[in-house]
Amino acid sequence: MLGLYVIYGQIRNANDSSQQAVEKAYENAERIISIEEKLGLLVENAVQNFFIDHTVFIQFWNLYYGFFHFAATIGALIAIYLYRPKTYGYWRTVGISATGLALIGYATFPLMPPRLVSKCKDDVYGSMCDERFTFVDTVVEMGGLWSFESEGMAAVSNQFAAMPSLHIGWALWCGLILFKESSALWAKMVAIAYPILTLFAIVVTANHWWLDAIGGAFVVGLGVVFATILHSRINASIFKKPEFS
Repeated sequence: MLGLYVIYGQIRNANDSSQQAVEKAYENAERIISIEEKLGLLVENAVQNFFIDHTVFIQFWNLYYGFFHFAATIGALIAIYLYRPKTYGYWRTVGISATGLALIGYATFPLMPPRLVSKCKDDVYGSMCDERFTFVDTVVEMGGLWSFESEGMAAVSNQFAAMPSLHIGWALWCGLILFKESSALWAKMVAIAYPILTLFAIVVTANHWWLDAIGGAFVVGLGVVFATILHSRINASIFKKPEFS
């Protein structure tokens, strides 16, 4: 798992600072905006504007976005390994498959998130700013655990690795594990609520378009299909009765 994370980090955090990368990410953002407009569901700016004056509320979602995402994912992985070892392999395969598919998206479809589309006075992004929007980079303006503009984060993070959203992908993965592996009603309610809360977090902090969430759900769905086929074949092979002549 650590090896996978290293590979994931190397691919995901590929250099995104070149002008060509910025232009391509902006063009793809315009495509996403166009699709959402045609659907009548370009709601990200309205959602953020509704809550933006509530500083403490927004700071909580900054914390949620920057910390809970990783803590919940690691916690789910450890929990399933310790308490449901027979199904650990299946869920691990789902997570690895979804993450691997996401890397294809990051490599082929760099996408500028909402918070960068509104940086009209920024030397890097300003020339491609869409002045229709007033997105606020909530971590920069209101504070959080870290900022993409900090020197350390800028060196290791690709801000255009947005489609699909693995915040949503991993939240769904955690939710599926909790829903399937626990019989408690409260656990099932948490399993349903967690991805929904994560969707709100990525939108209100302007880190993703809601279509990124659809992408995250899609790669998890494919991960489930792949893991189901793979592990059913493995189990069939293990339990196949030997043939005697």
